[in-house]
Amino acid sequence: MAVRAARSAGRLLRVGTRGAVTVRQKDPSGDLVSDLDIAAERLILDQLHAAFPDHRVVAEEGGTSGAGDGTWTWLVDPLDGTNNCAIGLSAYVVGLALCAYQRPVVGVVHDPVTGQTWSAVRHRGVRVGASSSIRSRRARLGGPPVLAWTQGHAVSRADVTARALKLVLESSARRVLQLWAPLLSWVMLVRGDIDGIVGYRPEVIDLPAGVLLALESGLQVRRLDGTEYDDRFDLPADARSFVAGSPENIDRLVRLVTAARSLEPEVRQLSTPDPEFAGW
Repeated sequence: MAVRAARSAGRLLRVGTRGAVTVRQKDPSGDLVSDLDIAAERLILDQLHAAFPDHRVVAEEGGTSGAGDGTWTWLVDPLDGTNNCAIGLSAYVVGLALCAYQRPVVGVVHDPVTGQTWSAVRHRGVRVGASSSIRSRRARLGGPPVLAWTQGHAVSRADVTARALKLVLESSARRVLQLWAPLLSWVMLVRGDIDGIVGYRPEVIDLPAGVLLALESGLQVRRLDGTEYDDRFDLPADARSFVAGSPENIDRLVRLVTAARSLEPEVRQLSTPDPEFAGW
């Protein structure tokens, strides 16, 4: 059912992005919302409420709905990549996750551009479309890694930890991608297109689906200090920060992140971003 809902929203988005996309700023962080977000979300919510009237639903734009007691919670990101759509960049996906007692048990990511759908069920692996369960293609060993970076909307340009992490990653990696669509980064990691993802205070709405896809494909997710990751979605933003990669690469990625945290005192001494551009 989740796959069907994601695909129906994807068809709406695919048609809608062929024309001009009407967007507006929804908060001081600069995050955007479009008419397509609202329409796709409504389509998904109607299907979820009809199929699971006793489940709670938390949606990116509409907030919390449903009469559930919190045992079962759906997280809905109807358009992950609104900023990309706003500038005509075809890099966006639809994401859904079903959580039981705050932990993801079902995750779905649908790419309307390619028509591919990635789905995971806890302890049952990952599927692409109707194909059988797959494992992640192992990323490259040796040489500088290709990484993706994601951060929450509330992270400011002056955040010392974020600046230190970016400084070390950009100086150590072959390339650091900032896709403005975190779920697309998770799919790329599962496919083996990139070597890892570092997330700093990420948004909660799209995180559980991505984490579940990674874990069920044989990848590892850890906290920034290398300890075991807690995938409950109701944790505070700092506790959601993560580093993800293959078992062969995860220790190397954790060392990069650890090195970045040790540089925070020096980064704090650097000049802050030019205030002339702070409002851009």
